[in-house]
Amino acid sequence: MWSALHYLENRLRNPLPGLPAQLRMMPDPPPPGQKTYAETGDDCLHGAVLALIYPRGGKAHLVFIRRPLTVVHHKGQIAFPGGHVEDVETPAEAAVREAWEEVGVIPGNIRLLGALTPLYIPPSGYCIYPFVALTEIPPAFVPQPGEVDEIIETPLEHLLDENNLRTETWTFDIGPRQVPFYAFGPHKIWGATAMVLSEFLEILRSIDGLRSHLPASPDKELLPS
Repeated sequence: MWSALHYLENRLRNPLPGLPAQLRMMPDPPPPGQKTYAETGDDCLHGAVLALIYPRGGKAHLVFIRRPLTVVHHKGQIAFPGGHVEDVETPAEAAVREAWEEVGVIPGNIRLLGALTPLYIPPSGYCIYPFVALTEIPPAFVPQPGEVDEIIETPLEHLLDENNLRTETWTFDIGPRQVPFYAFGPHKIWGATAMVLSEFLEILRSIDGLRSHLPASPDKELLPS
């Protein structure tokens, strides 16, 4: 499995799909104050998130969390594990630490594969630095009280199926918006999380013949084509 994921790790070192892939999941019209990460000049708070690939039942999954209604930002929304980058750490270190704190992912069990494109979130004033990691060991997730209301384990093949990409009209304080999202059961993955996910899924789709490089093992479905 590790040798097969060499292809994904290498792909993350090459030019990324970037802003165009992110914008596919941007609400329309965009929220007030929306600008690109480049336009912020890095004049923002810094946060990091982790897109963790792991096996469950012989298939690749990503883990998401649902924020409680008591947090300051993004109340009740679905997100990748992540949080604020402290002054003493890099964004990558913060992403791994937050995954450990929020869902109990043991840092020594994961391999960091690379970074996705940063993006700016106007409501919170954060620039988010997304990272991709993998573990061969199915995690025993433990939600952090006060930070995580629910852990959502989502098969990658479900997210790659464009039949699960939807758009609805939602009404906000600033007016109605067309909101694209990934549907998974009762959950709707939208906003910044969907923008990060959109780029990641485009990268996966760009890796030709990845399935043929995977070993014949119980985890052979780890990265669906």
